[in-house]
Amino acid sequence: MDKSFMARAIQLSLENVSSGRGGPFGSVIVKEGVIVAEAANQVTATNDPTAHAEVLAIRQACQKLRYFELRGCDLYTSCEPCPMCLGAIYWARISKVYFGNLAADAAKIGFDDSAIYAEITQPHAQREIPMIQMMREEALAAFRAWEQNPGKIRY
Repeated sequence: MDKSFMARAIQLSLENVSSGRGGPFGSVIVKEGVIVAEAANQVTATNDPTAHAEVLAIRQACQKLRYFELRGCDLYTSCEPCPMCLGAIYWARISKVYFGNLAADAAKIGFDDSAIYAEITQPHAQREIPMIQMMREEALAAFRAWEQNPGKIRY
């Protein structure tokens, strides 16, 4: 745990607000005591709902390190990660996450993720955005091909 890395994540969030480029979120990814990536929220600047600070930092770190996993890396973020970012953090296999604000703090200023967490537990057809399964047998063909591919890269 290094306060200077969290201070940088917080600085990125503050600079993002003052510049008008995006929301109040910043993230830093550190490997062996060195910052390998940093980003601030760019959702409105890029019209990309996935452009959260954590996701952008993960993308940048993976490109820089030339690998799709970030084992051995720590993420410092100005706020507790949302469900999308949390998923990306787990897929990237980040070793540890340090965060500043709580999700409840974000909810108080209009960034409320509680509805998404609640949706995940609902049956597909009862979600706000209905999830309707179709053509499973046809879709399974790609999974079968993956299973049989000797050159696949597991992740």
